[in-house]
Amino acid sequence: MWIIVAIICAALAAFVYNYVFRTSGPNPFDIDTREPLKPLVTQKKEKNKVLKQGFLASKVPEKLDAIVIGSGIGGLGLAVLLAKVGKRVLVLEQHDRAGGCCHTFTEKGFEFDVGIHYIGNLLEHKPFRCMLDQLTNGQLQWEPLDNPFDQVVLGPPENRRIYPIYSGRNRFPDELKKFFPGEEAAIDEYMRLVKKAGRNVWFLCLLKLVPVPLAKFLVYTGLANRLSFFFRMASRSVTEVVNGLTENNDLRAVFSYVFGTYGNMPKDASFSMHSLLVCHYLTGAWYPIGGASEIAYHMIPIIEKAGGAVLVRAPVNRILFDDNKEAIGVSVMKGQEEIHVHAPMVISNAGIFNTYQQLLPKELQAMPAIQKQLGMMKHGEGGLSIFLGLTGTKEDLGLKADNYWIFTEHNMDELVVTYLKGNREESAKSVPLLFVASPSAKDPTWEERSPGKSTLSLVSFANYEWFEEWKDDKATNRGTDYKELKQLFCDSILEVVMSVFPKITRDKVEFIEAGTPITNTHYIGAPKGEIYGADHGTARFSAECSVTVRPQTPLKNLYLTGQDVFVCGFAGALAGALTCGSVILNRNLHLDTIALAKKTKRVDTKKLE
Repeated sequence: MWIIVAIICAALAAFVYNYVFRTSGPNPFDIDTREPLKPLVTQKKEKNKVLKQGFLASKVPEKLDAIVIGSGIGGLGLAVLLAKVGKRVLVLEQHDRAGGCCHTFTEKGFEFDVGIHYIGNLLEHKPFRCMLDQLTNGQLQWEPLDNPFDQVVLGPPENRRIYPIYSGRNRFPDELKKFFPGEEAAIDEYMRLVKKAGRNVWFLCLLKLVPVPLAKFLVYTGLANRLSFFFRMASRSVTEVVNGLTENNDLRAVFSYVFGTYGNMPKDASFSMHSLLVCHYLTGAWYPIGGASEIAYHMIPIIEKAGGAVLVRAPVNRILFDDNKEAIGVSVMKGQEEIHVHAPMVISNAGIFNTYQQLLPKELQAMPAIQKQLGMMKHGEGGLSIFLGLTGTKEDLGLKADNYWIFTEHNMDELVVTYLKGNREESAKSVPLLFVASPSAKDPTWEERSPGKSTLSLVSFANYEWFEEWKDDKATNRGTDYKELKQLFCDSILEVVMSVFPKITRDKVEFIEAGTPITNTHYIGAPKGEIYGADHGTARFSAECSVTVRPQTPLKNLYLTGQDVFVCGFAGALAGALTCGSVILNRNLHLDTIALAKKTKRVDTKKLE
């Protein structure tokens, strides 16, 4: 009996090993493509030649190998991976510039980023940094944030407590212990759980790479939960875990504060997802030098060099299929005309809801396998952004290269529930949570590019339903009532900002504008205004959901990439691109990035010697 069990286990291990360590396909990281650093391009006109190439049928390359829908980092990242092995890829973007949430816009002389506020895990010669170096041929440079990189602000002005968050695997907990004496055991246990869950994310990759029958076997036998601490903790909420560690309400809030980076209040958030974010910033936080638009600007030429293109103002209105239900291309709307573009493979970075509910024919949407995936996912919370242009330098305004997470009190779950369920006008007057960052203070090239000016990016959440009545109006003219509602948010949020940053006064405000959930729908194609894609609650991270939602779709030659495949954010969307690329190229690109890190470290060490 035991011999049979041992044989079965050995065969299972060999099968898993074959898919985890497979290397039969071409490797986009086989050659170190870093080039000597070129001067930063600051002229908008020159950058727009790359970022704003409008769609025309005559610009579509011939003999395409793949079409990617959406130019966010999950789409661009995958397109570069394919380009590096010689694939000719066309990336289509509905907005007027490439980059998705990595794009920037300029108003009244102020440049604003829309989604890149800080990125973690970018130490030299680590896999994530090495991968980004290869995806941009070494041209994308990063500036570290201050340390502490985050400030957690709790309470009203008359009883405000500020807790600095430091990077460093030891410094992070050591500094917390200084603010919370007597809570050393709780802090140590929190760190143990976070690190153990975060390290076990590799099993999430495994379930998305191995064949579905094997993945289902691991799930339904319970082996996935037994073998992976990530999945054991995935069903537990952040509130449940941290409340079990300490009775100190401020410490509970500090343990939970970063939930704004994935969009679920602590009582609904998966502790495993939360652990990934905490681990992501343990070694530090960085900002792209030259601004977020540098990311797409240095990726697009690699796609073009392989014979591909990245074209904007190219709204895909449907995916084309043949009689065998195989994807064969897309239809792009050019004015009132439909232009068909064909390729043997279509990859969607438009998100699972847009892909399945908007781009598929009705009869394919109704497929049980498609409906099963949709039934496992739900829309995330709508995002609210305020863009503030200020007169004065960072020194004049007291701004630093860090972020502030401002909460009206420590009871975060109650605050968010009350806010989101409230009357929109009343909620607008008292926003209970606010992320505040200064891109201008983080970018060392800012003062040279925009002397005497500064910017703030402010982010919170808002109900899509609060703004839904204006969704069909023209984006630039949604009516007086809409503008008045936005102004309520702007006014109340500005009061919070001025109370935390006393050097910022109303006379310093040169520009202020709000981006609501329907703004997100218009510019980044978020169907319910969500900025993190599908909801990141506990259900999203069940082993069954992780197996079911993967790069391969139920339709042949149609794939998914980006944050809905893996997790949200810049790093999560790139992990989705790596996972999708692994399936398409038939090799484990996650492992290739680890091998690349070792290789480039040896090379760079020899150069220094």
